[in-house]
Amino acid sequence: MPTRKTKPKRIDRIEFEPGEILVDRYEIIHRLGSGWEGEVYLIRELTTGIDRTAKFFFPHRNLKDRSAQFYAKKLHKLRHCPIVIQYYSQEHILYEGTRVAMLISEFVEGEILSEFLNRQPGKRLAPFQALHLLHALASGIECIHQSGDYHGDLHTDNIIVQRFGLGFDLKLLDMYQWGAAKGENIREDVINMVHIFYESLGGKKTYASQPAPVKEIICGLKRSLILKKFRRAGQLRTYLETMAWD
Repeated sequence: MPTRKTKPKRIDRIEFEPGEILVDRYEIIHRLGSGWEGEVYLIRELTTGIDRTAKFFFPHRNLKDRSAQFYAKKLHKLRHCPIVIQYYSQEHILYEGTRVAMLISEFVEGEILSEFLNRQPGKRLAPFQALHLLHALASGIECIHQSGDYHGDLHTDNIIVQRFGLGFDLKLLDMYQWGAAKGENIREDVINMVHIFYESLGGKKTYASQPAPVKEIICGLKRSLILKKFRRAGQLRTYLETMAWD
């Protein structure tokens, strides 16, 4: 009689101990975070001592390796965009008897934007700081849009602040895969950038007191008004570089 295939064990959490060695090449340092499709760890390459990032995909979120392959191909396609983390390689490990995909990418030192904002006085940025943040984000996303692609889920928990001052150096986490890039995906990135700008200024509690040029960007968070002004990241970036400030 034909044997029935055993369904792989569902894995909703991956727990490595610091010091564990994977595929004879990488040492686990510690976990960096977790999300819907997997978990991310800081690892160290044994032969060089270089720190890397490893994303481990939950098998039920990565059927036939589709998610891992999509993610790797997207990072490779956008490798010339400075705001995108650089992809290196893909490996597979056995975890509790189940095959798990592992993507190796550069390790980016910095602070998650939401945590950075929480450390600021009043948990918000001054208008000029927020404009510099938005300009850095729009410039980075413009490169992605010019490549015919999009991020898909921009928010303050998946942006890393590497440096700030006169300007911001940013990196993006978790490139999403809502199918092929369409105009609606690109426009959603623009809407999300304006929402991030709004949140960085303190959100609803400070909006009424914001200067008029700031409100002209946020447009009361009305989608139709935002998209009437900015349909792509490049339009937003150009606007910021030429805006008048009374």
